[in-house]
Amino acid sequence: PPCGLWSQPFMLSFLFKRFAGRHYKKFLEKCRPIVARINEHEQSYQALSDEQLRAKTDEFHARLKNGETLDQLLPEAFAAVKNAARRLQGRKIMVCEHELTWDMVHFDVQLIGGITLHEGRISEMATGEGKTLVATLPLYLNALIGRNTQLVTVNDYLARRDSEWMGYIYNFLGVSVGCIQQQMASDQRREMYGRDITYGTA
Repeated sequence: PPCGLWSQPFMLSFLFKRFAGRHYKKFLEKCRPIVARINEHEQSYQALSDEQLRAKTDEFHARLKNGETLDQLLPEAFAAVKNAARRLQGRKIMVCEHELTWDMVHFDVQLIGGITLHEGRISEMATGEGKTLVATLPLYLNALIGRNTQLVTVNDYLARRDSEWMGYIYNFLGVSVGCIQQQMASDQRREMYGRDITYGTA
């Protein structure tokens, strides 16, 4: 069966609020050095060519086959996603027949959100704080194991929009992305589920 972030699809309808209380402070303390490592790797990746950055995906696949775990790869994989987003800055892209200019690079709080989702926790973010961008991090990481990873959202429009929008990151890194629509034929669905990452509706 397809593999999601918790061995099942996860919902995009999460919000990321400010952490409070001892439990959350402890989690933030745990995340702080991971975020620092992500940013260190991302800074070093800025010296790579586009082809060298794209080759990181094949490298990660090979390292997983050789026994490394997703948790061990997380800082480098998240850094690759962040660096891909940085390289897209200023580019004109088409999303649902509308031209947009890419202007997003992951902030530290979004890196923490990605760690949270990868660990199977619930992240809460307010509207406009980057839920769609946060999801690219654990989706890319979990897709590296070679099984379809899914994101489930609330309607066909959001599934299509986000698959096209965030697809620029995935395609930059050599990862395939598909989108399921409710009226889609069975053969088309199979094709979309055959891709590395699939967006769809509940």
